[in-house]
Amino acid sequence: MKLRKTVGFIIAMLPFLAQAESADNGLLTVPSQYSAVETVQLIEKTVTDKGMTVFALIDHQKAEQDNGLNMPAATVVVFGSPKVGTAMMVERPTLAIDLPLKALVWEDQNGKVFVSLNKAEFLGKRHHVPQALSEKLSGAEKLIANTVKEQSAR
Repeated sequence: MKLRKTVGFIIAMLPFLAQAESADNGLLTVPSQYSAVETVQLIEKTVTDKGMTVFALIDHQKAEQDNGLNMPAATVVVFGSPKVGTAMMVERPTLAIDLPLKALVWEDQNGKVFVSLNKAEFLGKRHHVPQALSEKLSGAEKLIANTVKEQSAR
């Protein structure tokens, strides 16, 4: 009887456990005190100052406005280092789906700006990346997160 209650409890809790797992979703989100435009510029400068390349800026808000729609700011900064990224993709080819790295600068309905990016730990697990490669991924995550945090503290 006790086993039946335990199993029943576990089954009843499964939807909540699944929700808790999906709430994290592998993203790191950091607030910014600057406007979306200023935050994008700050990320671009930080990335290029560290010798990385900004491959693209995808301005979703502008695309929506061009089509007569309206949405808060949402710009994806696609960035990375071909030298580092290529070596990582040779080691783990599936990383190519997530490289170059992306940082999403977005604004909520209240006008607050955030930066979201994939957590290095999430990418490492997703692609079964060895520790040495995972540390390279975490470097970019820390760079972007610390840049926004440092700038927000000023």
